[in-house]
Amino acid sequence: MPLEDRYGLPLSTTSDDAASAYREGVDLMLAGWTGTAEALERAIVADPDLALAHIARARVHAFYQQGDLARQKAAAARELVAISGTERERSHVETLALAIEGRLPDAIAAMRKHVDAWPRDAVVLSLPLGAFGLFAFSGMADHDRARHELCERVAHHYGEDWWFLTMSGWAMTENGDVARGRKVTERGFDLRRANAHAAHAVLHAMFEDGSIEDADRLVEEWIPTYGREGILHGHILWHQALGALEHGDATRALQIYADVLQPSATQAPPLNVITDSASLLWRLSAYGHAVPKGLWAEADAAAQKLFPKSGLPFADVHMALFAAATQNREALAARLAVIEQRLTDGKLPAGPVVPAICRALAAFADENYAACVRELAPVLNEVVRIGGSHAQRELIEDTFLVALMRGGELPRARNLLDTRLHRRPSLRDTRWQTAMA
Repeated sequence: MPLEDRYGLPLSTTSDDAASAYREGVDLMLAGWTGTAEALERAIVADPDLALAHIARARVHAFYQQGDLARQKAAAARELVAISGTERERSHVETLALAIEGRLPDAIAAMRKHVDAWPRDAVVLSLPLGAFGLFAFSGMADHDRARHELCERVAHHYGEDWWFLTMSGWAMTENGDVARGRKVTERGFDLRRANAHAAHAVLHAMFEDGSIEDADRLVEEWIPTYGREGILHGHILWHQALGALEHGDATRALQIYADVLQPSATQAPPLNVITDSASLLWRLSAYGHAVPKGLWAEADAAAQKLFPKSGLPFADVHMALFAAATQNREALAARLAVIEQRLTDGKLPAGPVVPAICRALAAFADENYAACVRELAPVLNEVVRIGGSHAQRELIEDTFLVALMRGGELPRARNLLDTRLHRRPSLRDTRWQTAMA
């Protein structure tokens, strides 16, 4: 009888140890849990010809921006699967390899075809899901809806699977069905508590429904079970820092930053390093709290090493935060020039919103609030194209709102606050509303 993965799909190996380690590694990866790489390495040692273990290990390398290692593992997987892999395994390897190589349109097309044929291949299905998935970084304006629709289409294949409930619930939340999304995600979390993606998805639902105290309590009770080396450890505490800012507690937010988010303390993947640090420091400053210049300087120096060139729009926007906050006009001008050239060449799927945000952030830092508003007003509905989650992208709307208030455009600011407060309760928005009364 052939060996299978946890979803009942055959594996091209005769080694029980390899299959067991592979199943463990995939579950750990889908949970965002510690020990993923080690389990996959054990699978490779037990059966060096198991292509799926190589491509899964390549994906973990890619998470941490270890491009050379990721491509080497992907190349090895392609060679191995061509020799002894099934049709499903060949498609699986190719789809992940395309994603690792950054060929997003090709990877999305391959993913769709693969999921149609093998809907229970969770590793491939995971590619377009989440805030940093293929859909989110495709430049699509409707990527939240696309994730939700994809999950709805395959839901009957998964039933009460902890991973699928986690990701489909989060897709509901990001697509605006917050109450249902929270319930579904919490169901998945209850099935497997050692699941960082579920904790994270529940925190997003709590952010969207204004359950700040619930979110704080969840982090306090759950985070001791999760190692600091976990891929989402720092980011989950970033959510707690956002909660502190809701209460106006800058001291606590800065303590969280110093403990787990600043580049010298974090063990997060590079993209999380720059996005979590830049966005929290920017929020602190925009909300009127003092941020030591040394924190910006240290984070910016680390970011410049991690993302020296323009590439992913979500990263570019956060690099623009660093450049604006440190008044590094030369760095911002150089990055903007590349972004605008890509736009001219038709190679920027996210479109004009990316350079517009970068210019607006520079104007805000220069206290030119009218210019910030002029840049952002026409593109606010397009910010979704840069990817990430709603909680992450709300930083742009916050910047716009503060620019309106500081620029004296109080009627527009009140209207925006009214809209936001109808969507969810917010202590900070209520304080701003009261201050303008």
